[in-house]
Amino acid sequence: MKKMFPFVCVLLTLSCHHSQIIVHESPNQHSMVFDGKVFTALYQQRAAEYKALCLQAFNSAANSLNQYQSKTSFPKVIITDIDETILDNSPFAVHQNLLKKEYDSNAWYEWSSKVIADTVPGAPAFLKYAASKGIEIFYVTNREERERNCTIANLKKYNLPNADSSHLLLKSTTSSKEARRMLIANNHEIMMFLGDNLGDFSKIFDKKNPNEREANVNASLADWGSKFIVLPNPNYGDWEGSLLNYNYKLTAAQKDSIYKSVLKSY
Repeated sequence: MKKMFPFVCVLLTLSCHHSQIIVHESPNQHSMVFDGKVFTALYQQRAAEYKALCLQAFNSAANSLNQYQSKTSFPKVIITDIDETILDNSPFAVHQNLLKKEYDSNAWYEWSSKVIADTVPGAPAFLKYAASKGIEIFYVTNREERERNCTIANLKKYNLPNADSSHLLLKSTTSSKEARRMLIANNHEIMMFLGDNLGDFSKIFDKKNPNEREANVNASLADWGSKFIVLPNPNYGDWEGSLLNYNYKLTAAQKDSIYKSVLKSY
């Protein structure tokens, strides 16, 4: 394994702003919590492979949509997550981690309120293609209620279909999306789910440990690429939370220790 994190200098090019940020650090300041997230954001912003993975996911979604056979007379819908599925928030990750700060809800709200998040490659084209076939889009997200207006504005910025309050289901009392999915399923036929986190697809993935998550992925083998369309997100998600036993109050040093303890080496 090549050593990726011990940088003397990290150089990032922020594609959406076409500007450069240079960060000088001493050798003793490196951690997977901070440098690791800067590196994954770099991949998201600059790797052509990331774009290819996103396009591959939406190509699979389009193929699945074209082959779909209706099961009921209910209106046909697609349920999608927003962040790192439809909208790209990697500039927020860069901003926080260059400041050596972790996720903070108020800092996130400051970012989302700017309404400047770009789209994930392939997302607008796929959603508009689905809409052209008479399929409704429901956005089920764990953004907060205070973000309703700015979220709709960011979706409308790219003329995404059904970018309105009735199709936007935000987090209320729980991060689990199951109740919101069931609410939609009461009078709609759900064709597929789009997301970057396993919790975007089924309650069987909610708050599970890493071994249970992997077992449930294997148990859902037939759904990947057809009913369940996964977008790449190495920067954050329940894959990370499960390693921490969902204890997000741990210090950066404690998290860093846990991450390193589960890595394979030789």
